[in-house]
Amino acid sequence: MRNYQEEGRLAALRQLKLLDTPASESFDRITRMASQIFNLPVAAVSLTDRDRQWFKSRVGIDHDSIPRDKAPCSEVAETNEPVVIEDFAASPSYADSVLAHAGTRFYAGAPLITTDGYGLGALCVLGTEPRQITPSEMAALIDLAAMVMAQIELQHAFGRIDPVSGLATQMQFRDDLVDLARDRPGERRFAVAVDLARDDELSRFRQAMGGARVDDMIREASLALQTALTPARTAYHVGAAQFAFLSPPDVEQDAYLGLLRSTFDTIRAVSSVRFVTSVAIGVRPFILGEVAADDVLRGASSAAQDARREDGAIAVYSSSNDMAHRRRYRLLQDFGAALEADDQLRLVYQPRLALATGRCISVEALLRWRHPTLGDISPAEFIPIIERTTLARQTTQWVLNTALDELAGWQRAGSPLNLSINISASNFSETDLVERIQSGLLQRRLRADRLEIELTESAIMDQPDRAMAMLRELADAGVSLAIDDFGTGQSSLAYLQRLPAHVVKIDQAFVRGLSAGDASDATLVETMVDLAHKLGFRVVAEGIETHNAAAALARMGCEEGQGYLFSRPLDADRLPRWLVERDADCTGQTAAA
Repeated sequence: MRNYQEEGRLAALRQLKLLDTPASESFDRITRMASQIFNLPVAAVSLTDRDRQWFKSRVGIDHDSIPRDKAPCSEVAETNEPVVIEDFAASPSYADSVLAHAGTRFYAGAPLITTDGYGLGALCVLGTEPRQITPSEMAALIDLAAMVMAQIELQHAFGRIDPVSGLATQMQFRDDLVDLARDRPGERRFAVAVDLARDDELSRFRQAMGGARVDDMIREASLALQTALTPARTAYHVGAAQFAFLSPPDVEQDAYLGLLRSTFDTIRAVSSVRFVTSVAIGVRPFILGEVAADDVLRGASSAAQDARREDGAIAVYSSSNDMAHRRRYRLLQDFGAALEADDQLRLVYQPRLALATGRCISVEALLRWRHPTLGDISPAEFIPIIERTTLARQTTQWVLNTALDELAGWQRAGSPLNLSINISASNFSETDLVERIQSGLLQRRLRADRLEIELTESAIMDQPDRAMAMLRELADAGVSLAIDDFGTGQSSLAYLQRLPAHVVKIDQAFVRGLSAGDASDATLVETMVDLAHKLGFRVVAEGIETHNAAAALARMGCEEGQGYLFSRPLDADRLPRWLVERDADCTGQTAAA
């Protein structure tokens, strides 16, 4: 029975993740108070491990543990009762103990007891002279021990231990690093961040296998990581599928990277999810006390993102890459505010002309962002960031509302101009997207065929079945569909033939060569135009910058074009004047002919 209780006590102690963790000011404050109340040189928060007394906090003690054998704190933990030794020299149990040989003559310890009744150890005070303890002193020691337990329970309950992995959390990582920097300033360390999977992998894994299987994966990884680390080192669960730990002090970088690589190769070889997740490892060198705790972990996480180029890759922190990651994060954070502001986002409109007549028949709506402090942010920078987040839905809706309002205004003014809007692969997960588009058209009394939805080949092939279903719904509703960046994606001709699209837009990368008179580029573009026509598509060429290119495309039968030759993207208030001037030019050219 005693052995069973002892194993339960040890299990409770280990579950709290206190053993071999750095000193903490929250515990040291209580220990100092105990030393001052008793006017004694030594005080400690002593935890009773299987064969040692380990000090979570200590005053007046140089070492961090003593053997458990003949240690009075062990008696406190076993009995859950206070223990007082007025004179070690007169005690038959402790006269020959390690403490007695070290010169200790007095001891008083109050138990640290969990809510389940397990004794973890003691809050103890020690002196080098025999003495007695008064009832008020004992009451104070018991109260202080209760304060220690309250601190332990607070750390365990409020964000300090992850309920799935059982590992210390990011909050604990930060506090431990602060404490370590205080105790060992100037020591060189490496912080290691381990990403088990990309966010999209984790999402697909959760959808396919369920949340319980993801939790099993996290537990498997945490156990493997704890097993790989020595008992004196702590693993932390710092993100949904991200873990972190610190290297031993003053290790050599290349040797340590090699050790990490071999260790994680071994772990991966036996992992039950090695074929559906990709591990990335980031390493952040730093000096204790010279880098803020939050920056240490962020730097390691930044390096892990750099390592995403291949499964199992390891990357060392780069300040320039970290600045880029921080900028992306800032843009992501600030874009949410931009959606709610009325002076940061706007649409510009790229005219699309009939090559045979030169008249503008449609415009493409393009999103622009003027950040209040960073200025104009390129769409090539911010759109890929938001497309991967929940902001993608809000952004598409903002564009849709703004563009349809503009189209309704053109209709009231008698303009026959049509409008195209881009959507991304992430929009295919929005089950109500078609309904929202239809609702937007109905609310403004717009015909569906005045709106064209553009999407890339790559977006279609990212979720081909869902894309096909949504495109058919849109086509059935009368909305026009265009395949953007034609020729750059991964789709097969058989798949393209099944798409209910009306237009393909040849990417500007193929059109640029026409301006230089490149024969091979001309042959390629002509082949693409001919193929698109045979598949039943109307053809639009993007990126036309010269009259030679426009003329060549017209000869090939390309129906429409857009590019800087005709116009750069225009603000909404400039577009009407440009249309008038364009129509006048076309009328004049026709009359001259």
